[in-house]
Amino acid sequence: MSSATARRRGDSRISPVFLGIAAVTAVAGWAVWTDFAAAPGVAVFLFVTGAWVVSLCLHEYAHARTALHSGDLSVRSKGYLTLDPLKYTHALLSIVLPVLFVIMGGIGLPGGAVYIERGRIHGRWKHSLISAAGPLTNVLFAVVCTAPFWLDGLDGVPETFRYALGFLALLQVTAAILNFLPVPGLDGYGVIEPWLSYRIRRQVEPFAPFGLLAVFAVLWIPEVNQWFFDVVDHVLNWLGVTEWDRYWGRAFYEFWKGTPEIRTVTVPQ
Repeated sequence: MSSATARRRGDSRISPVFLGIAAVTAVAGWAVWTDFAAAPGVAVFLFVTGAWVVSLCLHEYAHARTALHSGDLSVRSKGYLTLDPLKYTHALLSIVLPVLFVIMGGIGLPGGAVYIERGRIHGRWKHSLISAAGPLTNVLFAVVCTAPFWLDGLDGVPETFRYALGFLALLQVTAAILNFLPVPGLDGYGVIEPWLSYRIRRQVEPFAPFGLLAVFAVLWIPEVNQWFFDVVDHVLNWLGVTEWDRYWGRAFYEFWKGTPEIRTVTVPQ
């Protein structure tokens, strides 16, 4: 094996950091499923937070992997294919802030970024696909999380685990919707940007660093917030995740407010 081949394999090897996060998520999920933990809220918190970070890593990996196959070979040497969140251009935006917003508000905030060398990529469709790959990962994650609900496969699933899945699905749906907004700085704008005129792109470019902050500020407007969560509720209801599931999932997740007692409550069908 040549040194170049070995180096390429090393640049694509899954990082111990990601494997550690995945292991914590798996153990916490087992604790929720088996009701092993003395404090189920803590187990739900670790499971949902771990799964959320895993989805953020996969989101950025999807951007990088699509860019690699589109012509930007630099993503390999930057470590983006290792799924290591510490390799991201802005680890604070990619991981820390999204986790904080989940803890504070129960909303899946889009993360920040891997740096794609767009000059290496030719073709508008390729540029659009690179931008779309991340939020499509959130869509796929939401479909997987909600599969037991829309496949009527909840028989035998412990209630607490069901609620944790419902809350995790909420995070994925909110992240997908927010990411697909055509706002500068978000992936939705990246999808349409290659199809805009040069003049429009130059005019919009200075606002890109503030796009995420603008979305967050607009969501504080009560009418906009209500409309946004109406859309989220509609999508989740369509996927079979009820308001009941989401409410109790968040109640368990916010264990610091006191773990709820729900075992004597009948889940509405």
